[in-house]
Amino acid sequence: MTSLLESYANGAWFRADDEGQPLLDASTGDVVARISSRGLDVGAMVQHAKTVGGPAVRELTFHERAGLLKQLAKALSADKDELYALSLRTGATKRDSMVDIDGGFGTVFSYASKGTRELPNDRVLLDGDLEQLGREGRFVGQHVYTSRPGVAVQINAFNFPVWGMLEKLAPAFLAGLPTIVKPASQTAYLTEAVVRRIIASGILPEGSLQLLSGSAAGLLDELDVQDSVAFTGSAHTAGILRTHPGVLHGGVRLDVEADSLNCSVLGPDVTVDDPEFDLFVKGVVAEMTVKAGQKCTAIRRTIVPSGMAEAVIEALSAKLARITVGNPADEGVRMGPLASLAQRDDVGKAVEALTASAEVVFRGQAPDGPGAFMAPVLLRAGADATEVHDVEPFGPVSTVIGYDTLDEAIALAARGKGSLAGSVVTHDAGVARDLVLGLAPWHGRILVLDRDDAAESTGHGSPLPVLVHGGPGRAGGGEELGGIRGVLHHLQRSAIQASPDMLTAITGRWTKGSARHVDEEHPFRKSLATLRIGDTVESATRTVTLEDIDHFAEFTGDTFYAHTDPDAAAANPLFGGIVAHGYLVVSLAAGLFVEPNPGPVLANFGVDHLRFLTPVKAGDAIRVTLTVKQITPRNSAEYGEVRWDSVVTNQEDQPVATYDVLTLVAKEEQR
Repeated sequence: MTSLLESYANGAWFRADDEGQPLLDASTGDVVARISSRGLDVGAMVQHAKTVGGPAVRELTFHERAGLLKQLAKALSADKDELYALSLRTGATKRDSMVDIDGGFGTVFSYASKGTRELPNDRVLLDGDLEQLGREGRFVGQHVYTSRPGVAVQINAFNFPVWGMLEKLAPAFLAGLPTIVKPASQTAYLTEAVVRRIIASGILPEGSLQLLSGSAAGLLDELDVQDSVAFTGSAHTAGILRTHPGVLHGGVRLDVEADSLNCSVLGPDVTVDDPEFDLFVKGVVAEMTVKAGQKCTAIRRTIVPSGMAEAVIEALSAKLARITVGNPADEGVRMGPLASLAQRDDVGKAVEALTASAEVVFRGQAPDGPGAFMAPVLLRAGADATEVHDVEPFGPVSTVIGYDTLDEAIALAARGKGSLAGSVVTHDAGVARDLVLGLAPWHGRILVLDRDDAAESTGHGSPLPVLVHGGPGRAGGGEELGGIRGVLHHLQRSAIQASPDMLTAITGRWTKGSARHVDEEHPFRKSLATLRIGDTVESATRTVTLEDIDHFAEFTGDTFYAHTDPDAAAANPLFGGIVAHGYLVVSLAAGLFVEPNPGPVLANFGVDHLRFLTPVKAGDAIRVTLTVKQITPRNSAEYGEVRWDSVVTNQEDQPVATYDVLTLVAKEEQR
């Protein structure tokens, strides 16, 4: 840790040529570090990302990028004591730090896993099915995703200096984009400490991650149509970014996660004796006090049936009274200070604004001293109050609002003009459906909480890497995370029009209508070292007999009438008589194409996209054409996955079944 925070730019650590601005410990007021970016060449940072970092990352396949992310997550998770100590100085309790630090590392692990499981070991990703554009199938179309030659700039808020960086970095890196991180100054010392670890590890290619500590003045001026900015912060700052010429006219992509007046709605079915009542109260208290309420997903509006308002206020007040506010380094403290004195002042002004149409019904105790301490505040407002739907107190504050009907509850929630997260606490399925359908257009994520899912629920305010984090309207209209959706957000989708052979060459995946290669050696005798896209086996034919159908019905117990009752089968307009089981056809097909001896093919692990197209009747002769469609070596194993295109046809060359066969195949010949 240095007294003056440094930026990592152009392959080296940069120290500003002035003393910088002091950053204070949120609890003690002591100077933790100073920050400045004076003299930093932001234009050179952008060029370094594009000419050094970008090409190095794009040269890797999705699987190789995922592998590096996994290594990074392991390295970061090895020793966290220093990071936890720094996190205390931001005002975070140990629980708060776990959400930020461990949550950030967990997000990188999650993207590493999803990148390996859900993306190809390639640099191009197919989107959707093949589109036949010409009558004969010689001109086809395919949507594909490819990496852009740009840079992903992230501008983050002060409340999550670790998670906020990593949840943006992981999907951008998987997409092949280098990243420039601009953390909020107040807690940038924690971000800098993590970036130092990442750079020291040498795991990520040079130029794929840079850090800007201090002012980002001029950075957006250096961006162009291939670049993107992911911003987390106030709606006011987001408005300034939206009017930047690069965004308005230069094609720079802007993703915003801004102010959000999130709500939790208690269902009208819940009584004080129900477990859902306790779940609701605990959820609101947690969202008010975790990170001292400094969460973009925290519950600002507590919407309850009018007849339950007093009971809810009483229960919330009782629990809030037991929250000890103080220095998180002290034993027994459950809520730390706000991030800064300025932040505390802002929240105080917000509470004052709320009291124009709401009354304070509970205010806790906070210690005196130099720290930015603030006690939890609970207010109550009527259904006609306005400020509660317009003013966001970014701290330990929530307002209870009563409703009389579900429509009124939905309308109250909608007055927030768009939120990141909402929750519905009810054990009535009908209430849950009505509320969710009413709230969904106004929320990016909705938690439905009851006694059945409470034990496994991650809570109202926890963004998860596999789910979208964002929200409409006031919440910014952006989307982050969402599993592979977060990666696709950074990629360019293009429609490629070409011949089947050209598409196969471009995408690395066999395209219907492109060339097949049949030779004397059965493809199942080939390892990944010799197997090629388009390698094909064309089977002999087999006549399906009535005895086959009868045996399969008796052996499996599948005695559906179309396979066993001639009169009923004849009356069925789809069959017109006894037909073979679809799974019998697939089973017989396997017998036609399989090469039974031990060899490179280790296992069949599934079938995708199975469709039965034409009924097979007794006396029909079927054959199989099996073609290597896609080869995906696994970087962490001595085998890979092979996807085979399978087409079963009858004696009239009509397709009766189509599907993909999935096998595991050794990389080298087995000895």
